[in-house]
Amino acid sequence: MNFYITFFGIGIGLFAFTALFALFAVYAERKVSAFIQDRLGPMETGKFGMLQTLADGLKLIQKELIIPAAADKYLFMLAPAIIFLAVYMGFAAMPWAPGLEPTHMNLGLYYIFAIIAIETLGILMAGWGSNNKYSILGAMRSVAQIISYEIPAGFALISVVMIAQTLNMQDIATQQGILSTESIKFLGFWDVSKIGGFFGWNIFRAPHLIIAFVIYFIASLAESNRAPFDIPEAESELVAGFHTEFTGWRFAFVFFSEYSMMFLVSMISVILFLGAWNTPLPNIGSVHLATWTTGTAWGIIWIVIKTLSLVGIQMWIRWTLPRLRVDQLMNLCWKALTPLAFICMLISGIWRLWLM
Repeated sequence: MNFYITFFGIGIGLFAFTALFALFAVYAERKVSAFIQDRLGPMETGKFGMLQTLADGLKLIQKELIIPAAADKYLFMLAPAIIFLAVYMGFAAMPWAPGLEPTHMNLGLYYIFAIIAIETLGILMAGWGSNNKYSILGAMRSVAQIISYEIPAGFALISVVMIAQTLNMQDIATQQGILSTESIKFLGFWDVSKIGGFFGWNIFRAPHLIIAFVIYFIASLAESNRAPFDIPEAESELVAGFHTEFTGWRFAFVFFSEYSMMFLVSMISVILFLGAWNTPLPNIGSVHLATWTTGTAWGIIWIVIKTLSLVGIQMWIRWTLPRLRVDQLMNLCWKALTPLAFICMLISGIWRLWLM
């Protein structure tokens, strides 16, 4: 009984977090875009316009739920739930702090990669079920894009797994801290387990992982349908892409999913490459900054700060770079990112053999 209560509580907590983050992220993106483009952004509803997204959300859930007459009703109604659950369930294996993760999975990274892939099915169902040419084109674009960019993203993640020798997200996080289970020596003399801080992050323990991190970050933009890879939702030619026909809370679920996906892929980047919940502050002589800023509360603070920083970069990129054409998008994936990611994976194998 206690197990079910705990499981239900975790589920409610994660749902509340994703909803609150979506409200915050929409407001932040409006302000960021206004700053970049020298506009004011929301400022009328609440102090500095902070209640604008809440007002938009209340208006959204009151909208009529319209199902097009020619739509496949079952696919149309089921698609938003599948899209949202695929992203929502990805948080189940995320370590938020030392000893703090919803579920302890030895195959956590494999689970996340598999569960996120289900989102593709939901997007295809949304486009096909709408029976709308714009929606179908948007869904096909999105499926082609996500499946293509999963390949360099997967190679980049495997590069980390080969260094860490585990698929457990909490173990990967722990290895990058001052209490690491394995003393990784860089160039034979740099014992990062004693220094701690950002020196223990994977991108410093194995410098080729900096390239793998950049590859994964670019691929994550494509998987999230974020600019400059937002051709599945290109309003100039597709109105809104695969979710053109959705209204009310169905559109809200699709909208929540996009912003939750931004946080999820950024959090994966942080856990695998940027030290996870570990402090960026190193121990310097007798000043043990890393030791003082390590713990459950500090872990939550650090991982949230790092993740939100990457989310901010995603927003910055959206309002800075123009949208890629579909041929440019595929050329970048197959001719640049995939070969580089494969090379990073080979280097990880050689690196691991050298350390043995």
